[in-house]
Amino acid sequence: MLKKRIIPCLDIKDGRTVKGINFEGIRDAGDPIELAKRYVEQGADELVFLDITATIEGRKTLVDLVRKIAHEINIPFTVGGGINSVAAVSELIGAGADKVSINSAAVKNPTLISDLAKEFGSQCVVLAIDTKFVKDTWMVFVHGGRKATDLETILWAQQAEQMGAGEILLTSMNNDGTKNGFALDITQAVSQAINIPVIASGGAGSAKDFEHLFCKTDASAGLAASIFHYGEVDIPVLKQYLKKENIAIRL
Repeated sequence: MLKKRIIPCLDIKDGRTVKGINFEGIRDAGDPIELAKRYVEQGADELVFLDITATIEGRKTLVDLVRKIAHEINIPFTVGGGINSVAAVSELIGAGADKVSINSAAVKNPTLISDLAKEFGSQCVVLAIDTKFVKDTWMVFVHGGRKATDLETILWAQQAEQMGAGEILLTSMNNDGTKNGFALDITQAVSQAINIPVIASGGAGSAKDFEHLFCKTDASAGLAASIFHYGEVDIPVLKQYLKKENIAIRL
């Protein structure tokens, strides 16, 4: 059995780590380089770095900051935000990213998924899906959750897999920042509909939320931000708790 992964997420705005609730009410959470170093020391399995305003502001991801973080860590590192070309990914990989996360640009131009998979390998391509429950259906949103699309979440995940995505980062906008637990229903629905790993994001508030995620869905990883940033849940304590619950976890 593949061991489950615990992944802290660094949402970056103006060079600082930030966090909001339901994609709104952004507040400061600290220096991204210091946080990244701390999570490596605590035993995080991977890190995700999301430049949350790059797409909205029409600019590239903060390459220099990516380079600085990559220099300080030795675990897999995924970078997302404003990525819309093979050249942009090449620059980020050169700066030290192991994988890239694409969202809005892939919805606008789905062939970007296959272009990146051909150039860098599927293992490098993470499709991020921001999803919201609207009129009895989980739908895809883009531009930092600000813009609705006509894409159904499960169908979009399946299409992304067919085009070469190696992993799905699924964020429930309804659950984001609420600390009420992950969106288990859509997480499991997507996990069952595809054959690539699913990282669940949005709603983690306690160690028990991760237990429920791994016991009630086939998600391969749980991603969280604020509970780690503000010291509400320590990664070593979380991993020991999950191990005691007989969940295969990397220690």
